[in-house]
Amino acid sequence: MATMLSVQDLHVSYGAIKAVQGISFTINEGEIVTLIGANGAGKSTTLNTIAGLLKPESGSIEFLGESLVGVQAHRIVERGIALCPEGRRVFMQMTVAENLDMGGYTRKESENREELARIYDHFPRLKERRNQIAGTLSGGEQQMLAMGRALMSKPRLLMLDEPSMGLAPILVQEIFEIIKALHEQGTTILLVEQNAQMALSIADRAYVLETGTISMSGEARALLNDDRVRKAYLGG
Repeated sequence: MATMLSVQDLHVSYGAIKAVQGISFTINEGEIVTLIGANGAGKSTTLNTIAGLLKPESGSIEFLGESLVGVQAHRIVERGIALCPEGRRVFMQMTVAENLDMGGYTRKESENREELARIYDHFPRLKERRNQIAGTLSGGEQQMLAMGRALMSKPRLLMLDEPSMGLAPILVQEIFEIIKALHEQGTTILLVEQNAQMALSIADRAYVLETGTISMSGEARALLNDDRVRKAYLGG
C-alpha cells in the first residue's frame, strides 16, 4: 500500500510545555490507524498540528509526498485532509443544513450537492433534522453532524478526534458502525479515541502515546491482546 501520510520526528510545544516529543508514524492509503493513550498524551495536539491549527517546533509532515508544514489550515482541507474535532464544535446557532454547507466551503456548489446527498444517506437523522438548529440536537446527533461537516470536503484522509466522547453506549456503537462504513467506501481514517477497546477492534494499526512519545505500535489486533495495553487502557 502507498504511504498517504508520513509524520517524522514531530515536536510540538505550548510555551514551555512539550506536548509532542519526537513522534513518527505513517498511514497507508485505505487504512484505519488509531492513536490511543491517556488524557494529555499528545493525541489531539498531533491531529491539530497535521490539520495546520498548530505549528510544529520541528519535524516533518508529508501528505501524498508533499509537505504540510507551514501550509494554512484551509489549504490543507483543499489538499484532502479533514478534521472532525474533539467536542464536535458544531455551529450551535446554525441549522443542520447550514453547518453542512460550511463544511463544503472549499468546493463548488454542484460538488457539494452531490456530497450532501451521500452524507444524508450515511446520516438519515441529519436529513430529517436538516432545518433544525444544531444546538437543539442530542449529543449523538451533534457528533454525526460534526462528522458530516468534515466529510463535505470529500477528504482523502478523515481525522476523528474522540468521536465517542460523552455518548451513551448504544450511540457509541452506532458511530463506530458509521466509521467502518466510511472506511469500506474508501476513506482513509486517523482515529484518536479514549475507548481503546472500540478503536483497536476496528483499526488496522495502532500507536500508543504516552506523555508526547510513542511507547508501542503494531497491528491493532495484536495490541488488543497485549497484556501491557490491556492493563493500561482496557481494564484487563
